[in-house]
Amino acid sequence: MPHARSAPGAWVVPLASLLVVGFVLGSVDASLGDVDPQYRTCVEECHTAGIIGENIISHCQSPENDDTSVGSSWYIQEPVYIQWKQLNCRTDCRYYCMMQREGERKSHGLSPVKYHGKWPFIRVSVFQEPLSAALSAVNLLMHFTGWLSFFLLVNYKLPVRAQTKRTYYEYTGLWHIYAILSMNAWFWSSIFHTRDIDLTEKLDYSSAVALLGYSLILALLRTFNVKDEATRVMFAAPILAFVTTHILYLNFYELDYGWNMKVCVVMAAVQLLAWAIWAGVTQHPSRLKLWIVVFGGAFAMLLEVYDFPPYKGYADAHSLWHASTIPLTYLWWSFIKDDAEFRTSTVIKKAK
Repeated sequence: MPHARSAPGAWVVPLASLLVVGFVLGSVDASLGDVDPQYRTCVEECHTAGIIGENIISHCQSPENDDTSVGSSWYIQEPVYIQWKQLNCRTDCRYYCMMQREGERKSHGLSPVKYHGKWPFIRVSVFQEPLSAALSAVNLLMHFTGWLSFFLLVNYKLPVRAQTKRTYYEYTGLWHIYAILSMNAWFWSSIFHTRDIDLTEKLDYSSAVALLGYSLILALLRTFNVKDEATRVMFAAPILAFVTTHILYLNFYELDYGWNMKVCVVMAAVQLLAWAIWAGVTQHPSRLKLWIVVFGGAFAMLLEVYDFPPYKGYADAHSLWHASTIPLTYLWWSFIKDDAEFRTSTVIKKAK
């Protein structure tokens, strides 16, 4: 029915608009903590003396402290293994000054504020954001198991073409690439939440943008049922060019968080709209799973917009977003496998 088919689009448009507005407004918020004069004074004194209260920051009293690398280009900073092995001078100073300042704010009945774009988290060993790091690792595992089950399905359970031994499913290779990019993105997300340095931050942001850009390409190719290689290139080329330029901009010109957020939410909203409307228009047999993933993911992203301070210093809105993507990832790969079975069955029937 026409009304039934237009319903998905009617639900998605206002939801996507809400996400866009929220992200744009959220992107202009400044971090109140790192502009606090008392916090800045604390960090400067720490860099000089290497002492904050009872905490002695040994890295600030050694030749390998961060003063030699702060503000330098990433390719001339100290070796990555040194940054990873040691919590360097700048990181330790920021952490202990942040915790000291938050203790003072709490004693005056003030609520927590962000520092350098992040809430004040309690570290566990080398893990700066332990819950987000662990949940990122679980998401990585979910994508691996989802991709593995998809690989086994299309190569060993579903029929393949007799002459070429290739699968009947026209999007098999595209989903393999998607799996690689997804696992790469979640890997660097886990590393970044474990150890926030300039290199891990850029790798995390770049991987996420690359995944979003490719996901947009894949969404358009599948929803428009593009099978011809030349047409696929025409669809993909402008998006690939833009995503590549954006990643280069973030890495070598300016890591503009506000602009990056706007780029990401637009790419996410477009593919969200494409998948939801396509599922309703085509009456895909697994459209219910797809709708749950689309709308569940959209509502989960609201946690990124309307976030809150970490509960007990560990669980903030961002970590809960990581948690929400775990069941959605399982359902997403379930839809992908259903789509492979559906298309294989359709192609074989047409061939007969």
